[in-house]
Amino acid sequence: MPQTADRKLILGSTSPYRRDLLARLRIPFELAAPDVDETPHAAEVPAELACRLAMAKARAVAAQFPECVVIGSDQVADLDGQALGKPGNHDRATAQLRQMRGRTVIFQTAVAVVCQSSGFAELALAPVKVRFRDLSDAEIETYLVAEAPYDCAGSAKSEGLGIALLESIENDDPTALVGLPLIRTCRMIRAAGVKVL
Repeated sequence: MPQTADRKLILGSTSPYRRDLLARLRIPFELAAPDVDETPHAAEVPAELACRLAMAKARAVAAQFPECVVIGSDQVADLDGQALGKPGNHDRATAQLRQMRGRTVIFQTAVAVVCQSSGFAELALAPVKVRFRDLSDAEIETYLVAEAPYDCAGSAKSEGLGIALLESIENDDPTALVGLPLIRTCRMIRAAGVKVL
């Protein structure tokens, strides 16, 4: 789509992590909370869930602001096809990290960009393959007390002490693990009519 007048950008998210990532681009944007039911559908695999929710969030906010370019994003931790969401509390976070220790988890991070008035809608998936160390219970407890990552998919807050949980990270969009793949996001918002540089 050719760039005409720059469109206002909205991040359809309440996540402070996504807000901070988008702020790195130094372009003005506003925040809007999407009203979306995040309950997985029956037999829905993690990548499908992340993609569906990212698009649903973008479309929900775009319906309120049809002239704006809206970003929606979602992340689901994928452990052998099992979706691990935000733990919400200490006990569930402990259980998640015990389940993931010594194993490879794919963090399925999806981003959608929608402009309702122009008909623009794109979706991209940025999977991140993460290998966890064989963590001891004491290491898990130390990490959880220090970071309290109860609002992070899979309890893994890699931008903080959580990096010490990991053996390796494999991906092609470095910010995807934190929650918003900026390389893909830049490409999509440019195509939607937002000037990035």
